Amino acid sequence: MDDRAIVIGAGIGGLAVARVLSSRYSQVTVLDRDTLPDGVAPRRGVPQGAQPHLLLIGGQREFADLFPGLEEELIGAGGVPFDTGRDLATFRFGRRWPSAPTGLAPVGVTRPLLEAAVRARVAKLGGVAFRDQIAVSGLAGADGAVTGVVLDTGETLEAAIVVDCTGRGSRSDRWLGALALPVPEQVEVKVGVSYSTRIYRRRPGDLPEPWKAAFVLPTPPGERMSGVAMPIEGDRWLVGIGGWHLPDPPADEASFVACARALPDPIVADLIDRAEPLGDVQVAKFPSSRRRLFEQIEQPPGGYLTVGDAICSFNPIYGQGMSCAAMEATALGAALDRHGRAASPELAREFYAAAAEIIATPWRFAVGGDFNFPGTTGPRPRGHAFGAWYGRQIAYASQVEPAINTAFARVQHLIEPASTLFRLRFAARVLRLARKRRREKAPAA
Repeated sequence: MDDRAIVIGAGIGGLAVARVLSSRYSQVTVLDRDTLPDGVAPRRGVPQGAQPHLLLIGGQREFADLFPGLEEELIGAGGVPFDTGRDLATFRFGRRWPSAPTGLAPVGVTRPLLEAAVRARVAKLGGVAFRDQIAVSGLAGADGAVTGVVLDTGETLEAAIVVDCTGRGSRSDRWLGALALPVPEQVEVKVGVSYSTRIYRRRPGDLPEPWKAAFVLPTPPGERMSGVAMPIEGDRWLVGIGGWHLPDPPADEASFVACARALPDPIVADLIDRAEPLGDVQVAKFPSSRRRLFEQIEQPPGGYLTVGDAICSFNPIYGQGMSCAAMEATALGAALDRHGRAASPELAREFYAAAAEIIATPWRFAVGGDFNFPGTTGPRPRGHAFGAWYGRQIAYASQVEPAINTAFARVQHLIEPASTLFRLRFAARVLRLARKRRREKAPAA
């Protein structure tokens, strides 16, 4: 048992964790209740899989370390890299950002392609086995520690460590409570987000030069809808329309086009007018962001950890979830190297402290952004009013100075800490440039 590990959930987070565990345990079993496809295909257990997914650069770098050559493989399969400043047309606060390179280039792909590429690599690792169409009904435990999992068939699988990567629907509270083990407190922010997606054929000229992708953001509190056009494999566009507290998300062609036309920049709607649709509109809803505060448990149980959305489920509009899961997987590996494979409470404390640090900035960014929209409820981040004001000043400044845009993008993409945005010289420059921007008339789009 000391050399066995179990991962519950074969999504992006579970696959990253399996890769980390494979170099530290001789047997790693990945369990999933879904049917895992052999190739690139949507999964029933990932209902949000049709919606836009993007690895932030911090997450992309983590995956490059875990799976060398993955980025090149995705590009070879048709994924499209685009610089977030030079190639991405971003609109907010009445104007588009100018085209200027940031040096940060995520790769536009679908979630099924990314997951299939990573799953195929994990399947080739020595000692890793997948068992799909298997549901976990609970945890096995003894002496205040988790010792394995109980399947819905009644079978018990023992392991030195069990890592729960089952997403926001994780039943960790119920499972831990059934063993009289401590259950974390939760923080929930009701964001009322819905988003609709449709795929289109991609041809040259769909977007005006020099753009390869587009992102239209609302200016709160009056505007609520955002739009994105992301290039993906197969010479296609993934076009998404989403927003906060919308009465009815677009679910058919007419309403999808109407919502695109209602965006404050016509770039996404113009693309839709030019491009050929390749499928129906897919709708997803995300009622709330949720964070489980495992780091506050004084004596966490040994033998059991949670990773990814099972710890913190972010508003997907910000694209933070997969990247945070990859960074948490790497943090888990570092904790195991220091504490050994026995998965003690000390290991759990160190891991959850590291995970909380990883989560802190993206959670504050996401929840802070959500509270700019009337109707969002829950615990507000401390200093929200100042953060919202300063964030707008950074946006104004970045519209006239590419270096400010690059600095902010490096924080958004989980490369630099948020503290870099509050250095005195940087803040003074932001405020000076923001005043300049407010005095200017917006250039024609």
